Amino acid sequence: MTGKTDNSYAGCKPFYFSAFEDRVPDAPLKTCVVREFVWQILAMATIGLGAWYIYWRWTASLNIDAMVFSVLVATAETLSFIGLLLYFNNLWSVNDVPRQSTPKRRSDVVGDGAERVLSVDVFIPTFTEDPEMTRYSIRDAKRLSYPYDIEINVYVLDDGNRAEMRAVAEQEGVNYIARKSNVGFKAGNLRNALEQTSGDFLVILDSDTRPFPTLLENTLGYFRDPEVAWVQTPQWFYDIPQGRKLDQVMSQSFGRVGGICGKLVQRIVGPIKWGEDPFVSDPKLFYDVILRRRNRANASFCCGAGSVHRREAVMEAALKSYSIHISNTVNGYLKDHEQGNVRTELEDCLRRHFSIKTEFTPYKFHVSEDIYTSMILQSDPDRTWKSVLHPNVETKMLSPLDMKSWAMQRFKYAGGTLDIMAHDNPLFRKGMSVGQKLMYAMTFWSYLSPLWVLVFIAAPIVSMATGLTPVSAYSAAFFMHLLPFLLVHELATVVGTWGVDNSKGRKLNIAFFSFNLQALWSVFRGREIKFEVTPKQRNTENYIYMVWPQIAVVVLTVLAFLIACVRQYIDPNPSQLASLMVNGFWGFTNACAMSVLIFAALWKPETVDDLSIDVKNRRNFARIS
Repeated sequence: MTGKTDNSYAGCKPFYFSAFEDRVPDAPLKTCVVREFVWQILAMATIGLGAWYIYWRWTASLNIDAMVFSVLVATAETLSFIGLLLYFNNLWSVNDVPRQSTPKRRSDVVGDGAERVLSVDVFIPTFTEDPEMTRYSIRDAKRLSYPYDIEINVYVLDDGNRAEMRAVAEQEGVNYIARKSNVGFKAGNLRNALEQTSGDFLVILDSDTRPFPTLLENTLGYFRDPEVAWVQTPQWFYDIPQGRKLDQVMSQSFGRVGGICGKLVQRIVGPIKWGEDPFVSDPKLFYDVILRRRNRANASFCCGAGSVHRREAVMEAALKSYSIHISNTVNGYLKDHEQGNVRTELEDCLRRHFSIKTEFTPYKFHVSEDIYTSMILQSDPDRTWKSVLHPNVETKMLSPLDMKSWAMQRFKYAGGTLDIMAHDNPLFRKGMSVGQKLMYAMTFWSYLSPLWVLVFIAAPIVSMATGLTPVSAYSAAFFMHLLPFLLVHELATVVGTWGVDNSKGRKLNIAFFSFNLQALWSVFRGREIKFEVTPKQRNTENYIYMVWPQIAVVVLTVLAFLIACVRQYIDPNPSQLASLMVNGFWGFTNACAMSVLIFAALWKPETVDDLSIDVKNRRNFARIS
């Protein structure tokens, strides 16, 4: 789509995303009692069939001639089935938190009874991002509306301490806060801002996060419940390449006749698009399905940008974390000292010392400070802090639009989450309910999945190349146990995520195994997962070197298939033919998954000229139609 002229951005430097200003987000998925009931029936059937298959695998199908290989694959299948149980638990039902009326006064949402207007601080952290790009976010933050009197203060938190960024903030009439150092990265930046502000609520944006005017009006009502600590809104990438239909592409190359032919082809086979987002960046499945359904267990976590926080909750959690850390440190030093006056005096001394030396951190200095803060609040044994996933999109953001940016972002997510799992696992924290722990377990388990995905990728290659099989025989019993499970599982997934097509995303998650393994290895070796700012500029470099493991999988799969074919040709064997067919199909699906990431590495974003041509073509097609 083309952007409409908007005087609100007069004087702003144009960027590629200026062509997408009139794009609007989809409405939240509608709930349906009947569909949810069908999904739950299918989910239970899938679990039953899956358990039946796993039991059969361990009791009746292990190949004694290749026991190590067979047990390895069966173990991978079992671990994958555990992941399915956690995922289905997450998706079980939708239970949105009811929206309440927009609060008029501070006393409606803050329990001290003070009759004054609400105050909200809007934080826009930035480091190396283009100041002129950040200007768009500042302008949209200034346009936040509210039906009652309210005090809104916008703060640019510049960890780059740049004169250009300061100048933009001054020109836009908003506050500017910088630091001498950027210790703690984004978390340290937020903490520094908290020390210098006093709003009742905090809105956290990124430098490319542009709020819609209704953000506060639609979210502050949740805080009428005094136990609501934060509200997360879905992130929406409005610049995702939507691709061009076959008729548009053919019209550009062959004129009007080509366009008509392209339309006829699509009427037969359905829509065909070139240039769609190769990274499947649309986060609708995560926010509108996964995180939204965690509301029922009070387990939706904060994802940073687009979130609104109660200052009281953030500061209280920080004070408790600060106190617990000092107590644990002091107790560690005193564990060998007996009770008595000397121990008491030493304890007082150590507490004073560590009270001075320990940083007070409202936001944990961590690459995933948003999840960390969520975890601390939800595990508070003295408070029942609540989180809310508000289903409506209230902000728009820029997506990573090249392979390096996308991989950097995904690696940061994986590494940060795994680091929390390894060093401060919420599953072992007191204060969390079983339901909350199961939701966090699903998140951690998903990032451990490359361990068994690697087995699933290697198994058909090994089987075709060597003739070994992970089952005793590809018999009728094998298909009788496996196929019903796979078919019902696929149907359950479709119904459970109705309205979101994630078939390409599932392939991409398999293909991303090498990057997730790197994150696992970094955490295992104790390396710090550093905060890297995801680039917001389009890059046209070739990143094929980043997907050499995926290319290797495709090449090895083809070679193994050829070896199996030659072996079968030289020595025909019905059992080996069945193995070739099963593992050939398995290897083919793996290769297809790898190809998604390989083509993504070769993908080049559209240029401004391409966008102009696309707009012209759409106008021509409107006339043809």
